[in-house]
Amino acid sequence: MKRFVVPVLAALSAVTLAVAIYYIFVKAPVQYSITDDNRLVGSSLFYNQKIFYFHVAHSFMLFAAVGVAGVASAVFLKTRNPKWDDVAAASVDVAVLFGAVVLATGSIWAKVAWGTWWNWEPRLTMSLLLWLILVGYSLVRKFAGASADRIAAGMAIFGMVGVPFIYKMVGEDSHPPSGANGVVANLGSEYKIAFLMSAIAFLLWFLTLTIVRVQGTRAEREVRELRERGLDLGVLQ
Repeated sequence: MKRFVVPVLAALSAVTLAVAIYYIFVKAPVQYSITDDNRLVGSSLFYNQKIFYFHVAHSFMLFAAVGVAGVASAVFLKTRNPKWDDVAAASVDVAVLFGAVVLATGSIWAKVAWGTWWNWEPRLTMSLLLWLILVGYSLVRKFAGASADRIAAGMAIFGMVGVPFIYKMVGEDSHPPSGANGVVANLGSEYKIAFLMSAIAFLLWFLTLTIVRVQGTRAEREVRELRERGLDLGVLQ
C-alpha cells in the first residue's frame, strides 16, 4: 500500500495544479485600482499580480518544510534516533528548493511593484538569510565530519525559530501584505479560490517531494552504514 502513496500524491498535485492554473489565469481578475476621477493608481500590478499565487504558496511550503526540519532535528538531538535526522535532512533539501522559488518569484514581483529586482527591506532580507542557513545546513552535512548531524540539527532549529519573525515582518512601507492586515484569509473572494487551489496543489507537491526525499536519504544512510560495517569486518577495502 505504501508504494502507491507517492504516485497518488503526485497525481493529485498535478490535477490540483491544473485546476489552480485555470482559476489563476482565467477566473481570478487582473489587479488594478482606479480613483474616483478615473485615474489609474500607480500601485496597480495588472497581470503581474498573478505571480502572487505561486510566491505566497511556495512561502507557506518553505515555512512548513523548515518547521518539519526543526522539530525533527530537536527530536533527533534528544533521542539520537537517525530516522529523525533523515526526516530533517530531507525536509531541508525540499526547503532549499521552495526557498529558491520564493526568492526568484519575489524578485520578479519586486521589479514590477518597486521598479527594482531587490529591496533590502526586512522580510526579503530575513528570507534570504533563512535560505542561506538552509544551504549552509546542506554544506555542513557534507563537509563537517563526524559531528555534522548535530551541528546541522542546531542550524535547522535556529532556522525554524526565525520563521515567525519573517511571517510578521510586514508594514505599510515595507513588504506588501498578502491580504487585509497581512492575513491571507482576508483576501477578497475573487482571489481566494485561486489562492486556495494553488496552496493545496503545492502542499500535495511538498508532501510528495518530502516523502521521496526521506526515502532517498534513509536509503543513503543505510548504504553508508553497510559499507562501514563491511570495512570494519574486512569484507570491503
